[in-house]
This record gives sequence, structure tokens and C-alpha cells, in this order.
Amino acid sequence: MDPELDAFVPLIPRPDYEDLVTERENIAKLVASFPAPDTSGMGVIDRRVPASPEVPVRIYRPRGARGAVVWLHGGGYVVGDLETEHSSAVRLAEASGAVVVSVGFRLAPEHPFPAALEDAYAVLVWLAGNAAEVGADPGLIAVGGMSAGGGLAAAMALRARDERGPAIRCQLLNQPMLDDRRQTWSARNFTATPRLDAGNLAVLWRAYLGSAPATPYAAPARAADLSGLPPAYVATAEFDPLRDEGVEYALRLLRAGVSVELHQWPGTFHGSQAILSAEVSQRQAAELGAVLRRALAG
Repeated sequence: MDPELDAFVPLIPRPDYEDLVTERENIAKLVASFPAPDTSGMGVIDRRVPASPEVPVRIYRPRGARGAVVWLHGGGYVVGDLETEHSSAVRLAEASGAVVVSVGFRLAPEHPFPAALEDAYAVLVWLAGNAAEVGADPGLIAVGGMSAGGGLAAAMALRARDERGPAIRCQLLNQPMLDDRRQTWSARNFTATPRLDAGNLAVLWRAYLGSAPATPYAAPARAADLSGLPPAYVATAEFDPLRDEGVEYALRLLRAGVSVELHQWPGTFHGSQAILSAEVSQRQAAELGAVLRRALAG
């Protein structure tokens, strides 16, 4: 474990995804206790994207932005919203210079698959048709997300390919949640890793899938054909049950002829990027922004 991160491990409570009311309250309180990020260098607006139901989004527009990214928050599909993702979205907009459209998709288990994907894809379609409204070029749109949000981004790329939907310049898959089968070495053996481990990963997948069978749009690792997808940046954490499925997905993309940048971050754990004081976290955030900046350079 990275020494700077290791010092925080005893302070990190194990989430209780069986008690989502309390878990969501705890996350909201934790985020509210952090200093508010500086947004003086960008415009920030909330709006609702027309869909059934409407989808809340928060749009971050740095000065001089051209491209845009549909950004999906983490939280295992069961926690998280526009507020909990606010600081991360600000940092991404600053680091990339891109318009960041953060999506408040519906959460499971109240709204199991495909609700989150329907919301996210509706935002992608809306952005492609209304890019000028947010100050972006419709030909410079990416999708991305963290953890469950990374899984959603991968699913959006699959769906856009299959339905000949909006053109996507890049998919940013940051520690993505991709495979409900949980049979990789890391998914089976990381049973006591910080924050996310094999046990609560199983709980999250049950909540997200509900009674529906898993499809490639729910669990992109199940997709048989990964050809024709947009270039990908895949980042994984060493001590993360999702590590091996992310690495394998990146390799499968490469074998299918998709351009991929894969970065396995040593000494990190799932979500440790939120520990901003650690040098490795600062490098992770800077790299994510730099990759997005290059992808949307036009």
C-alpha cells in the first residue's frame, strides 16, 4: 500500500449497503464537511434534461472549453448524486478544460437496471443535439465515470455503437465496475480491502440487477464483441476487487482493435483517489484530466 494512503486506511469505515438510508446519509454528511471547491474559473449550472423522467444534470463550463464529457459518478449504482460528485467534477473540468456534464442518474434498488443507463444515455443524446447550448462542439463528446459510473460509460459506448447513436471520441473508465459474475482473481480474493471488497460488491450487483438477468448493457464484460468502440482510457487500482476485470476489459478492447491506454496504479485501493493529500491521488487526477484534454483536442 502506498504509505500516504495506508495512513488513512484505519479511518475508512466499511460501507453498509444493506442499510442504504444510513449509508446515503453518511456519505452526504461526509461530503458536506469538505471545503467547497473553487468554481470561480468556470460556469456551473443545474438543469433537467428532457426524458421520461427528466434527468438532473450539473454542467461545468471552464473558460475556452470546446469539448464535453458526460460524466457518471461512482457509488455502486446505489449511492451518490450531483452533490457528492461536485468536487470531483470541478477538478475534472479544471484539469481537462472540457465541459463536464455530471449526471444524477436514478439509483438502485429503487430503480434497478436499466434505469441508470436510460438516464445516462438520454443525457448523451441530448448533449449531442444541444452541444452549442453548453458551449461545446457536438463532434467532441466523450463519456466517462468512476466505478459504477465507469461501467455505465462502457455500457453507453456499447449502446451508441449498436444503435448508431452519438459519436463518442473517448471512453474514460476509471476503476470501472464491469462484471457481475465476480470470478476474477481480485474479485474472489480481495475480501478485506478498504471501502470496496468482494462481499459488498456482491450486494451492489444484486441491488443493481434486481430480478433481471445480466446483459452486456448491465455488465459490459459480458459483451461478446468489443470491436468498433471508441478509444478507451482504463485505470485500475492495485487493491481493488474490480482490478482484474478492468485490466481484462482493456486487453479485450485491444484485441478487438480499439486503441487503449491502460494504467494500473500501484499501492492504491478503490476510491483512494479521493484522498487528495496523497501524491499518487494528485497524479491520478492530473492524468485523467490530461487524457480527456488530448481526446477532445479536435
